[in-house]
Amino acid sequence: MDSNGQPLNRTCQKVLTFALFQLGLSAVLFTYIRISGKPDPGSPVSVMLYQPKQLEMSLPVDKRSSNLTILLWTWPFGTPFAIERCSQALGIPNCDITANRSWYQKADAVIVHHQDVCGSPERLPQEPRPPFQRWIWFNMESPSATPNLSFMDKRFNLTMTYRRDSDIFSPYGMMEVLPHPQNITIPPKSKLVAWVVSNWDSGSQRVKYYEELRKYLQVDVYGKYHLPLLDNKLLSTLSQYKFYLSFENAIHKDYITEKVWRNAFNSWAVPVVLGPPRKNYENYMPPDSFIHVNDFPSAQELAKFLLELDRNTTRYQSYFHWRSWLKLIGQFTWPQHFCKACWELQKKPLRYQTLPALSKWFK
Repeated sequence: MDSNGQPLNRTCQKVLTFALFQLGLSAVLFTYIRISGKPDPGSPVSVMLYQPKQLEMSLPVDKRSSNLTILLWTWPFGTPFAIERCSQALGIPNCDITANRSWYQKADAVIVHHQDVCGSPERLPQEPRPPFQRWIWFNMESPSATPNLSFMDKRFNLTMTYRRDSDIFSPYGMMEVLPHPQNITIPPKSKLVAWVVSNWDSGSQRVKYYEELRKYLQVDVYGKYHLPLLDNKLLSTLSQYKFYLSFENAIHKDYITEKVWRNAFNSWAVPVVLGPPRKNYENYMPPDSFIHVNDFPSAQELAKFLLELDRNTTRYQSYFHWRSWLKLIGQFTWPQHFCKACWELQKKPLRYQTLPALSKWFK
């Protein structure tokens, strides 16, 4: 950074880094486990996640010493926030995040949030792109809520979404293996089932399932047209319940949102999930940490099972055993998402790629 707090010119460093990378490429290939395996213990944001399943082959990590500058083309949903230094947000050095478009020609990467530009291609950057700059398509919504994807074809170099097959994997939440098992105390519960819903669509699968479920047990529904609930009372209210209906508004691969990570897990309620198949959830969390509606032939059978758990304390508490060896990593803030992008760029080799059919990939 210069004396005015602005990023320094890094052309020379980039050339040197690229040359070093070419030498490393010819020397060695090594195996590592990416987001689903053993992390680099020296990495400030690496975590050993729950699911050590898939090995990947990768080129050597590109160790950059110079700063990277990432430009946010828009504030997400038009709402500004305080930009933390990545060294403070996630312990990542050499990363500068800015929303000042005057840095467009010097930024190493531009993050474009789909929901803020999808109305027209003219909302995308119109100036010629510097040859070293990468455009990152950022989207946390499901395909069902992602309009005008064709605008994005042949424009972007990298994807950044909740999907595990994204170039930059940015999930709604995750779990970290604890260095040592810990004792846990389950908060007392006085109520049975809760659901918070803001988008009430009577024709949706989740509302239809709820309508059937409530015939057999009491479900307290909060949100628009239902019981009032202030944001600052969310967790304290939901923590009174044994179960929470983590029903997604659309069913897509890897679309597992704050309905599980914040509303259920953070309030110590057992999530009852409606979304992608059970196996998909098990990529993110232990199989005995949640209840999937697909495990039951009907809503009536699910209701019967929840009532049985309500009466059987030992069996109910088994849904919390994972907490003795896993730590919940809650929802990420916007700065954490963007700093994670910078960290991934630091790791990735300097190579060119483009996404000719992003609209076909994200569906």
